[in-house]
Order: sequence, then C-alpha cells, then structure tokens
Amino acid sequence: MIQPDDDSSDLSVDLPELLTRVDADRKLLRELLGIFKREFPCILQSLQEAVVRGDMKKVEVTAHTIKGMLANVSFRRAAASAVRLERMGQQRNTQGRQEELASLEQMASLALAELEGFCTEMIR
Repeated sequence: MIQPDDDSSDLSVDLPELLTRVDADRKLLRELLGIFKREFPCILQSLQEAVVRGDMKKVEVTAHTIKGMLANVSFRRAAASAVRLERMGQQRNTQGRQEELASLEQMASLALAELEGFCTEMIR
C-alpha cells in the first residue's frame, strides 16, 4: 500500500484522498497524472483566453470543468480557486479575475510538482 511519507496537510495535493481514489494503485495513479498533464494545459489556455476577453460566461463554464479536473487529482487548493473563478463567472463579476487566474495557475503548478515528486518517489 502506498503511503505519503509525511503529513500532507501542508501540501497542495491531498495525497491520502488521492491514494484512496486510486485504491493505492501506482499504475492507475501514473495514468491519471498522465491524462491530467495532457488535457489540463488546453483547458487552462481556454480559461486564460476567456479571462483576458472578459467573457465571464466562458469563464464560468471553463472554470467548472477545471474544478472537476483538479478535484479528480485531489488538488484541493487549486480546485478552490477554480470555484472562485466559476462564481465570478456566474455573477459576471470581472473584478479580480486575472489575479484569481494567476493564483489558480500557481497552485495547480505547485500541486502538479508535488504529485510528480510523489510519483517519482513511488518508483524508487
């Protein structure tokens, strides 16, 4: 059974939750990470374009999709940022959208690095 080495409460990825999702299956975890890494950049680009244009309907829809993707890989903090963007889109609130997008990008990047590091450690 795969176990994170330390308390994951300070991490961007909820490793215990993610490991439960994949039933501690290393191969499945690597496959899930691979799918995420292939699909996420395109959808993130779509969100970035919507934010720049101020297309808040598109922000709402795309942030909702991203929220689900992030939740599937247990990137809780980044998913919470996507929720905030989704709400901004629902309310057609354009204020702070670029800052929230930057926050989401940073949190997703940190979480991805953490997860990749964990997957590398699993292989050893």
